[in-house]
Amino acid sequence: MEYEGLYIQLFSIHGLIRGEMPELGRDADTGGQVKYVLELARALGERDDVAQVDLVTRLIDDKAVGPEYAQSIEPLSAKVRIVRIRCGGRKYIRKELLWPHLEEFIDGTIRFLKSQNRIPDLFHGHYADAGYIVMELAIAFDTPFVFTGHSMGRNKKAKLLDDGLSEARINRHYKINTRINIEEEIIEKANLIITSTQQEIDKQYGLYDNSGHNRFVVIPPGIDLETFYPYYDPQLDSDLFNEEVKQTRYTLLEELHRFWARPEKPFILALCRPDHRKNIAGLIEAYDKNKQLRAIANLAIFAGIRSDIVKMEENEQLVLTEMLLQMDRFDLYGKLAIPKKHEFSTEVPELYRLCAESGGVFVNPAMTEPFGLTLIEASACGLPIVATNDGGPVDIVASCENGILVDAGSPVEIGDAILSILVDQDAWSIFSNNGINGVRSHYSWQVHCEKTIHQFSNFLPVMKEQDKKNREEEPLRKRPSFGKRLTGLNRLMITDIDNTLIGDDTSMQQLFTLLESHRDSIAWGMSTGRSLELTISAMTEHNIPMPDIIICSVGTEIYYGPDLRMDKGWLKHISHQWKPEAIKEVLGNIDFLSFQEAEGQRSHKISYYMADDYDYLFWVYYMLKEAGLRCQVIYSHGQFLDIVPLRASKGKAIDYLRYKYEFSPLNVMVAGDSGNDEDMLSGKACGLVVGNYSEELEKLKGRRNIYFSSEKYASGIIDGLGHYSFI
Repeated sequence: MEYEGLYIQLFSIHGLIRGEMPELGRDADTGGQVKYVLELARALGERDDVAQVDLVTRLIDDKAVGPEYAQSIEPLSAKVRIVRIRCGGRKYIRKELLWPHLEEFIDGTIRFLKSQNRIPDLFHGHYADAGYIVMELAIAFDTPFVFTGHSMGRNKKAKLLDDGLSEARINRHYKINTRINIEEEIIEKANLIITSTQQEIDKQYGLYDNSGHNRFVVIPPGIDLETFYPYYDPQLDSDLFNEEVKQTRYTLLEELHRFWARPEKPFILALCRPDHRKNIAGLIEAYDKNKQLRAIANLAIFAGIRSDIVKMEENEQLVLTEMLLQMDRFDLYGKLAIPKKHEFSTEVPELYRLCAESGGVFVNPAMTEPFGLTLIEASACGLPIVATNDGGPVDIVASCENGILVDAGSPVEIGDAILSILVDQDAWSIFSNNGINGVRSHYSWQVHCEKTIHQFSNFLPVMKEQDKKNREEEPLRKRPSFGKRLTGLNRLMITDIDNTLIGDDTSMQQLFTLLESHRDSIAWGMSTGRSLELTISAMTEHNIPMPDIIICSVGTEIYYGPDLRMDKGWLKHISHQWKPEAIKEVLGNIDFLSFQEAEGQRSHKISYYMADDYDYLFWVYYMLKEAGLRCQVIYSHGQFLDIVPLRASKGKAIDYLRYKYEFSPLNVMVAGDSGNDEDMLSGKACGLVVGNYSEELEKLKGRRNIYFSSEKYASGIIDGLGHYSFI
């Protein structure tokens, strides 16, 4: 494949993401990162050196939200699209509840990539959940991955502990320990970590054990300068003052004037989610304490979108309730506007411009702010800013000289800073002009993308050159990653080991030679009841090369060559209703059962020895059923009893592989010789029974999709490959 431009996949899996009118502020998960990834995707797609950008997110089919979120593909431009992958059911759920479903998302993405003509050149994850997904995809496809954290778990945990929440409650609600452990792994393995500020690197990533490397780079996000233009532009370009803008301005003014007794005054604007860390209460207190400020200016706080406070999450309820109580306590009626909603794409830019026209100030009173996207939006429109001196605003003000930094814990300092700008027209104008010019120099998406692609070029050319070299050195090349291999092939052959693959060394080596000569069209694997360790031992003993896939431990585990990467998605799938400790307790006191050795026990397989007695087998079934334990009982060779999850078996593992990598049943052949193989032979795939088969398979003769070869062992497999036109 020739590289005519980069194929980039961006991942942001939680929140509500759509191309038109994103619902920013609807809840804690639909905030600035939604706007960030949408604008980043569009900006990357405008570059000549980028061929395709996918913004990959979760598919949500829920009547409580808009129907757009159930659309599997949503084009954003000629080269940019939103790709939605189903996972975790249909309902919209908060991000902390998605952790158990990430393997399903990975499997769905692999299936999607199978349908494409090209594997992405890199994966870029936003937030920890997407970071985990791109890390696993990078392993599967031997592709680099980039991470942008936006906020980090250790930092969040520390703040929640400071707020008085117990560690148990924090972990229960936010799954914070899971998040932190995954973030540690992401930081260790990422090819590049993009942050918005140096503060993120020092104060957030610096809390992690794996942060001591040089793969961090500060690239601030940009904004859409065509949307966030200066407040005076409509006076110079009448086309900007169209009917839609007039209607938007009228709606906003009508809403604000409902609250203000003196609407002609300049106003102080705050725009944020109703989160206690945003320190809305501190801003209201600052306004109340400064009598001169109350006299010369109104205050407007847009705290997310709300309809019924009592139906919102606890944190949001507390913040909004405190706002209303402060309004009453400080008697701010006629001075404080607290509208219930705003539409981001049209109303927010006009809101900034209305505030600038009034001679107002934008305030971000958060105790700490990782970046401060609203600050650069407001500045681009010509609004001076007052912001916290902790975090991203430090970088913004240093670059743009567009406002004043304050200790957000001091209401007096906040009020004095706002007042100093409002009463000094020269200072107001300097901050306004500096902000307009500074944002264009430092915070455009074009600048962001230029720096980002430059960073990508540091590792992508090396990988492309190696890929080209591998193709040129066909006989010597390293096997491609299992993801690239399995998504790039259409045929799959899976064989049992004992008495199917193994039995005649000459024909077995002939089979391996044949498979190698057809490796560009056929993937192959082995399926066995053995553990992985015993499977590797048999491979060593019989000189079996590493296959593409190993299904082992009675179908409870799937591994991919050449580095034996476990399929975590399969493990997650079969864990449904699996209760190993309860099974051991129920069967532990039965005297005719004895545990097999430690190497026979696996996380999803409990193995016993049992005498060849079907009354015993009936009793095992009865005991498990009475205990309400849903699992499978597999008895073989007159002595081995395996208890495995209900969803697990060699045949079901093959079905899972077919679904995940989109192999047609007609393009999958399974080979076996005994009753242990009946499960996979009886599936939808093409079945092959070797000539030395056991009597218990006789009943399968005559079935349309099962071929009985007259050839024994590996010769029978070769015969089957020819019979099904695989070779």
